[in-house]
Amino acid sequence: MQTTTFIWMDGKQVPWAEAQVHVMTHALHYGTAVFEGIRCYDTANGPMVFRLTEHVDRFFYSMGALSMTPPFTKEEITHAILNLIRSNELKSCYIRPLAYYGYKRLGPPPTDVPVQVMIATIPYDPYLGDKAARVKISSFMRIHPKSSIMGAKISGHYTNSALAVLEAHQAGYDEALLLDDRGNIAEGGAVNFFMIKNNTLITPTERSILPGITRLSLMELARDIMGIKVEEQDISPTELADADEAFFCGTATEVAVIGSIDEVMFDETAPQARALKALYGEVVLGQVSDYLSWLTPVK
Repeated sequence: MQTTTFIWMDGKQVPWAEAQVHVMTHALHYGTAVFEGIRCYDTANGPMVFRLTEHVDRFFYSMGALSMTPPFTKEEITHAILNLIRSNELKSCYIRPLAYYGYKRLGPPPTDVPVQVMIATIPYDPYLGDKAARVKISSFMRIHPKSSIMGAKISGHYTNSALAVLEAHQAGYDEALLLDDRGNIAEGGAVNFFMIKNNTLITPTERSILPGITRLSLMELARDIMGIKVEEQDISPTELADADEAFFCGTATEVAVIGSIDEVMFDETAPQARALKALYGEVVLGQVSDYLSWLTPVK
């Protein structure tokens, strides 16, 4: 991990090395934290944060899912993010806000435990890179949609992701693909899934996935700019063999082409996926005028 000068903690910027929590912090023991992943891009008009409003909105939604009383307003968190990027003198970066139940008492219910918030901004390369990923369908099921609040980015959910991706890596694959409780495709470890078939972009429904902001952005761009039909539907693993292309997406991933899922091979040239990836790259760099509203200047 590349370090930076400051991390924002509970209302003030502190030196990186001093950004610490107690080992008895509630979230460390029970996963009672929520977070966001946000990107800032170096554009021709200076650093810009992609869909900052939507990410901050979801951050607060996730806090509500864990019954957290936010100690800061959305405006204060937005200002803290932008100011931290400036203080760390970054032109592009990955932004990680985290709200967590802190240090007071143990026991699963965080009764009377204080809510704390931190924000980090770090240099970051796209997850999975440009190569066509080799993917393994995981033996671990995506967490049941009735076992949690699926639209919230709760830290504890990602134990499920870690198990699946570790299994995939140990078997020599780049990424995992998890199925839901009905045996349909859900998502990757921390990425959403798409396949392209007969000029139609197909993605799982929101029932058992985190409906990512990058996912929603790509659906809009495919439909409105590229003229590709978009469908949200259940996808059985047997349907993969009929797909022309497949890819993952996410804030850290952006768009990552999939070369294979187990024994099913896809066209690694992936013309439509790579065209969508290129379009997304233009949008986040402020090169598509119709989508400048998705970018917040750091100034």
